[in-house]
Amino acid sequence: MATAVLATTSLSTSHIVLLVLGGFGAGVFNGVAGGGSLISFPILLALGYPALTANVTNTVGIWPGYVGGAAGFRREIADQKERLFALSPVAVAGGAAGAILLLTTPSSTFRTLAPWLVFGASVLFAAQPLLRRALGGASHAPADTRPLLLAGGTFLASVYGGYFGAGMGVMLLAILGLALPDSIARTSGLRMALSILVNGVAAAVFLIHGGLAWDAIGLLAAGSLVGGWVGARVALAIPATALRIVVVLVGLVTVVKLLV
Repeated sequence: MATAVLATTSLSTSHIVLLVLGGFGAGVFNGVAGGGSLISFPILLALGYPALTANVTNTVGIWPGYVGGAAGFRREIADQKERLFALSPVAVAGGAAGAILLLTTPSSTFRTLAPWLVFGASVLFAAQPLLRRALGGASHAPADTRPLLLAGGTFLASVYGGYFGAGMGVMLLAILGLALPDSIARTSGLRMALSILVNGVAAAVFLIHGGLAWDAIGLLAAGSLVGGWVGARVALAIPATALRIVVVLVGLVTVVKLLV
C-alpha cells in the first residue's frame, strides 16, 4: 500500500466541532460494543483526508476512548489480571501484524472479507447462550476452557483490529463469550482492556510510519476519551439481554456500512 500523504486540510469551527463529536460518538460505541470507527472514519474522509491518512489518524485519535472505557470497566477488569496477562502477548502480536498489513499490502481482499467476518461474529455472539448449553453450559465449565479458541480467536480479531478495527469489539466479545464462561459485563471489560493493547500497538506502528493528521488526532482524542467512559457506564447499566441485542445490532450495522 502506498505511503500516506499528510493531509493539509484547514479546519473550520464546524469541522472542529464535528471531529470532537465524532470522537465522542466513536468512544461511546466502542465503550458499549465496538464499531466506533464507523463514526469517526467517515468523518475524516468527508473532511478531505486521503483514505490511508484517515485510517491511521483514526486509529491514533480514538485510542484514548479505549482508556476511558477501561476506566468505566475498572472493576470488571481488576479481577481478571491473569486472563489479561495471558492474552496480552496475543493481542499485541495481532495488532502489530494488522497494522503492518495495512501499510504494506493492498486493501481490496481484506475489505472484501471484513463485513463477513463481522457478520459471523455477530451471529456467533447472538447464538452464544445456545452454543454454551450445547457445549456443556457456562455454569459447570472450568475457567478458561477451550484455550485454542481463546488464543487463536483473539489473535485473528486483533489482526483485524490493527488493520481496520470497525467491529473488532463484536468479534472479541463473541470469542471471549464462547471460550470463557463468564458474564457479558466481565467479558466486556476484558474486551476493552485487550482493545487498548491492540489499538495501542497499531497506533505505535502508525506513529513510526508517519503520515498522521495531528490536528484531527487531538480533537478525536478529546471526544473519544469522554465517550469511552460514557459508553462503558451505559454497557454496565443495561440488562445483559439488552446489551447482547445492542452488540448484535452494532455488528449488523457495521456489516451494512462495510458492504456499502
